[in-house]
Amino acid sequence: MTESPLAVRPATPEDVAALVRRAHQESLLVTVVSGGHGPWSHDEADGMRIELTSLADIRIDGSIVHIGGGATWGAIAAALSEAGLAISSGDTSTVGVGGLTLGGGIGWMVRAWGLAVDQLVGAQVVTATGEIVEASANENADLFWALRGGGGNFGIVTRFDFEAHRFTGIVHGEYVIGGDAAAVLRTCRDIMRTAPRELTVTYMDVPAMDPSAPAGARLAAVWAGDEVDSLEAALAPVAASEGVEATVTPPAYRDILLEMPAPEAGEDAPAPPGFIGGNGLFAALDDELIDRLVAFRAAYPASVVFLRSLGGAFGDVPQEETPFPARSAAWFVMAGGFDIPGMIDDDTRAAILADWHRIESGRLAEYGNFADTERPAAVPGMFTTEAYERLRTAKAKWDPQNLFQRNHNIIV
Repeated sequence: MTESPLAVRPATPEDVAALVRRAHQESLLVTVVSGGHGPWSHDEADGMRIELTSLADIRIDGSIVHIGGGATWGAIAAALSEAGLAISSGDTSTVGVGGLTLGGGIGWMVRAWGLAVDQLVGAQVVTATGEIVEASANENADLFWALRGGGGNFGIVTRFDFEAHRFTGIVHGEYVIGGDAAAVLRTCRDIMRTAPRELTVTYMDVPAMDPSAPAGARLAAVWAGDEVDSLEAALAPVAASEGVEATVTPPAYRDILLEMPAPEAGEDAPAPPGFIGGNGLFAALDDELIDRLVAFRAAYPASVVFLRSLGGAFGDVPQEETPFPARSAAWFVMAGGFDIPGMIDDDTRAAILADWHRIESGRLAEYGNFADTERPAAVPGMFTTEAYERLRTAKAKWDPQNLFQRNHNIIV
């Protein structure tokens, strides 16, 4: 185990357990970091920051994959591809398995295979008392249920066990939109109402940020399988839309995971801009919502709009089986403006927020993994009423003193 002025990096689950016991004894708040980036940036001055970087082993046992809590999705995808396997993960190679999975995990294969938590079959957990326990449908089942979307409220997961999918390949389509984005979105929306579950689409309209996210509106599509013709046929009406340029390729799954640029380090590094907006799970993408989203992006140059199709395997899971909300949702939507110092004023901030509130008015629930600030009052809106009460019961049992509160905190 190594320590620095900013973090503690345990080498084993036993190290993690010892750190939790120390935090408990010294009344230190605990921040857990499992990947390359995320919203929580507390350092040791705020308590104890436990980085799971060293717990990154990936072990394949048939179709079951055992993954250390500090592994990142890029390494996981690369390891699994050699065995002809894959797991529905996030979009970014540096995202950690822990944060994404515990919050649900909407990824490129969400319609084909569901959420990351829908593939989770077991976990090793260090509890708030420093005990190492196993959780599954047959052992500590209440803890296992809570982990599948309830966030990091209940312990530190040092190992995730997933049921992986046999995998022949994927097809990736990129549709750059040079014309009427609203018309293309309506065409895409209509296609996805009856599309095969092998198809998942993402719409993104962003300003110039970095090479992984070129400026402008575009639709990205992934087909779970190696049938290039199937993706092309499904999205032919999009490709035929005025001003759309289509490129379809059969890449390796790991190659569609984005590489996010590392933030600048050092005392003189600029602080990342704030974000004014939010996200939601929506039952439908109606014309009014499409118009509001396109108008939002046009009104604010430093803004982003992001959508992903749901349904398919995501909607097959009964609502009560996991804490994740809104299994009836058909679309995930995010929109917001970047609060860049010196570039926007208070009136613009207020206008962005008012426009976002009009967008979010029809949402079913908020997705916690895309909510990047600690807002205790918002947490119940990330779950159904029944799930939230069940999570509170699990919290009272597994972390009654709220040691793990540096997250979207469940309040007992």
